[in-house]
Amino acid sequence: MDVIELLPRLHLLRFPVGQAYLWHDGAESTLIDAGAIGAGRTIAYAVTALGRAPGDVRRIVLTHFHEDHAGGAGEFAALSGAEVLAHDLDAPFARGELPGPSPRFEDWELPIHTEVSRRLPQGEPVRPRSVTPVSDGDVLDFGGGARVVHAPGHTDGSIALFLPDEGVLFTGDTVAASPVDGAVMPGVFNLDRTQLLGSLHRLADLGADVACFGHGDPVVGRASAALRKAADSHPATG
Repeated sequence: MDVIELLPRLHLLRFPVGQAYLWHDGAESTLIDAGAIGAGRTIAYAVTALGRAPGDVRRIVLTHFHEDHAGGAGEFAALSGAEVLAHDLDAPFARGELPGPSPRFEDWELPIHTEVSRRLPQGEPVRPRSVTPVSDGDVLDFGGGARVVHAPGHTDGSIALFLPDEGVLFTGDTVAASPVDGAVMPGVFNLDRTQLLGSLHRLADLGADVACFGHGDPVVGRASAALRKAADSHPATG
C-alpha cells in the first residue's frame, strides 16, 4: 500500500484495488473507506508510520458497502476501536446481515470487472460489530463539519462527504479518474447509471477545491471545474 500526502491534514492510502483516505484533526483522525478484506492491519501500520496510533482514528466512514471499500472496516475497527458509519440503506450490507445487490453491468464493463475481481483478496471479511447509520444532510464531527451528501446510483446508499471549510470532497465511487489520462468521469459498476449521473451533477455543484475519488488520482486544486466538465459531458436525465 502507498501512503501519499495530499494536504498537511490529508493522506491517500492506495491499495492494489481502490483507495482510502485519512483526515487529521489535531490528535484525532478519520478514515474514509477501509479497503478490501485484510486491509485493516495494513491501515494500522500506515497510521503508526505517520506517528499516530490506531486508536487515534475515531471513526471509519464508508462511502458504500462494496468489498473494496468496506472489506477492511471490521478488522480495523477491532484494532482501533473506531466507530463505523454508513448510509442507512447500505448499513445492513456493511454489517453482513444481507447480501448486497449486484451492479447492472454495461457490456464494456464486464472485462474490467473480471480483472478487478481477480486482484481482490478472497475470503470472508471481518464484519464490524455495529454500523452507525447516517443520512443526507448529517454533519459529522471532523474537518470543521463534514456534510453527508446522499449520492445514489453506484449503490442505493452511496454517500459523498463534503468539508465546506476545507473545500474537500470525498466522492466514493460516484466519480472516478481515468487510469489512462486522469480525466474525471462517472463511476462504473453501478446499480442505476441514470441515478448516478444525477448524483454527479449534485456533487459538481458543491464547489469543491479538492476531490478525492475511490479510484484514480485525486484532483488537488480547482476540482469543481473538473467535476463540472465531467457532469456537462454526461447530462443527467429523468
